[in-house]
Amino acid sequence: MSTATPSPAAPPADAPPMLLTQRRIWLIFSALIAGMLLASLDQTIVSTAMPTIVGDLGGVSHMAWVTTAYLLATTIVMPIYGKFGDLFGRRNLFLFAIGVFTLASAGAALATNFTQFVVFRGLQGVGGGGLMILSQAIIADIVPARERGKYMGPLGAIFGLSAVAGPLLGGFFTDHLSWHWAFWINIPVGLIAFAVGFFTLTLPKRRNTGRLDWAGVVFLSGATTSLILFTDFGGKTYPWDSWQVLSLIAAFVVFVIAFVLAEHRAEQPIIPLNLFKNSVFVIATTLGLVLGLAMFSALAFLPTFLQMASGTSAAVSGLLMIPMMVGLMMTAIGSGIAITKTGRYKIFPVVGVIITGLGMLWMTTLSATTPLWLICTMLFVLGFGLGLIMQVIVLVVQNAVSPQDIGTATSANNYFREVGASLGVALFGSIFSSRLIDNLTGAFTQHADQAAASGLDPNNLVPQAVDATPEPLHGAIVGSYADALAPVFWYLLPAFGVALVLALMLKEIPLSDVAGMVARGEAVVAGATPAPTSATQPVDAAQTGTELTMGAGTDEVDAVPSGGRHRAD
Repeated sequence: MSTATPSPAAPPADAPPMLLTQRRIWLIFSALIAGMLLASLDQTIVSTAMPTIVGDLGGVSHMAWVTTAYLLATTIVMPIYGKFGDLFGRRNLFLFAIGVFTLASAGAALATNFTQFVVFRGLQGVGGGGLMILSQAIIADIVPARERGKYMGPLGAIFGLSAVAGPLLGGFFTDHLSWHWAFWINIPVGLIAFAVGFFTLTLPKRRNTGRLDWAGVVFLSGATTSLILFTDFGGKTYPWDSWQVLSLIAAFVVFVIAFVLAEHRAEQPIIPLNLFKNSVFVIATTLGLVLGLAMFSALAFLPTFLQMASGTSAAVSGLLMIPMMVGLMMTAIGSGIAITKTGRYKIFPVVGVIITGLGMLWMTTLSATTPLWLICTMLFVLGFGLGLIMQVIVLVVQNAVSPQDIGTATSANNYFREVGASLGVALFGSIFSSRLIDNLTGAFTQHADQAAASGLDPNNLVPQAVDATPEPLHGAIVGSYADALAPVFWYLLPAFGVALVLALMLKEIPLSDVAGMVARGEAVVAGATPAPTSATQPVDAAQTGTELTMGAGTDEVDAVPSGGRHRAD
């Protein structure tokens, strides 16, 4: 297969490219950190306030929609933000995402009924998905892959910080103020992030003359919606073999086929099918999907077990996740620095998969008598391994594609990871739930007199009430959770075997020493002249349908046909 390396268009003499100084890079990075904090904090801060919110708004029986609306919106918009950023530039999209997220937060805080609240949660997802994708893509625009690790590490660490801070803040606001503050807090953070982005995010705009792939957007959205609803409804709201669930599967298949056909004909496909001819992109993205399936499945149910084992509230039990976040932050930042110094990346996903897999194997020994300090040690190992993988995969994908497709490739990688996570939580959550119900039924039957005296309902157990229950019922309940959770880890282990094979197959190509905007001719590094795109970045000729020229006297870049100019490697 021939590959191509597009030559950046030379800007007109009266409109020089943007100058990338270290100061400018750090200012832009500060805006990205603010936006990433906004998006990641909201994913966790609502968790501890959820029971109070649905109780106040009358949505207890439809609680799942709060999570579904956000997840569905985020997943759908990821590829759209990625492609539109490549076509039109990322600055205005980034500010748009912050604005939507902030306004939706105000709407959620002011919601007077459950339907309004779910709608605004969906709008928050529209903004949050953009912030996550655009932050990663903008870093690729301004920092060469060779140096990008030290910037992407802190971005990944923000998620670790938010995973701990979010539940604590949500619990504090709910207990001492009101649940509305879980959303009001986003307003000042959003305004600050918008102001920082407005004044520091000086990125070129582009003007696209090609026809947008609206059919691809519709079909991909339909496929994503069908899949997310399948994972949410299957085995919970409806049986797996019900007509509702089977209809969602059928709709997913139809939308996928229609999407592939649409992408073959699209002038500017939302996810170019030529990306899948790039072996590095395919392997790295599949690795992310498999790890999303395995890791997010495990992490989705660990907090519930920790609450029952410790007898603490959701907010306080969030502190028990700190060891995992410490491990993740250590290796996310450390691996980024190491990659910058050595230029090598393959070793980190390989070692990360092995460590995470061993941590998962260790978690299969969980029981009702496992001390909390030992559980925290297990979590540290999981986080330590995970931090070596996720941000590195994004870096690998960005380094393997054309500078013109950085946003599209970044969003596609994140999209398939979210798909894997959704499938994993649904499939393995069903296994966990069915085993838990059987275990609790047996525990309450075995200790029927004590259960009746305690007044506990096996379908509505509160951690504090379980903690106050005397033995042997207390041990039986905690053991029910442990005996339901530990076997799930066994089911997940084959996924780590697949992930290890994929990590070993990952081809290590030299990291580019040219930032994306420099490679596209939109910017030059201080003290340097415009550099050509690194020849190590494989690009399919069919993907490079535009070249970029700076408009005279403006920051705007026009996208015009390039005439298929390329060089075969």
